[in-house]
Amino acid sequence: MDAALLKSLVTELLTLLEVAVGSVEVKTGHRTLVQVTSEDSARLIGPQGESLRSLNTLARRLVEAKHGEQAANFLIDVNGYHEAQMEKVRAQARMMAQRARLFKHDVEMSPMSPYERLVVHELFSEDPEIKTESAGEGKFRHIILKYKDAGFVS
Repeated sequence: MDAALLKSLVTELLTLLEVAVGSVEVKTGHRTLVQVTSEDSARLIGPQGESLRSLNTLARRLVEAKHGEQAANFLIDVNGYHEAQMEKVRAQARMMAQRARLFKHDVEMSPMSPYERLVVHELFSEDPEIKTESAGEGKFRHIILKYKDAGFVS
């Protein structure tokens, strides 16, 4: 989806929600990220990021309806909240991977969202000692960090 069109849609959506918006920037690359700065960030993010997840779902559905599923591949981040959360997920995954390496044993992580699992899978995609695998169903789906011998080829 065109960056200017996406910026316009998100700005309009936030205006309809009567939220004070400082700026809206669209960064394209590996993933399209819509960075929003707002004084109403607590309202936009909500408890444990629930409102932000809902805002993302709503925005994606609106874009899907008008422009198709391919255009709805973006993420809205408010005041860097989402990126800070993803950095916490990465830090936890690195710590758990160290545990897997130290004990040479598989380690299970807590249940997480599909996007968080994607971040962890990407984090270890080039790691010669750790292989990631998703397990579980629904809201209990989680990642298992599997230790593999450096000599093992998958």
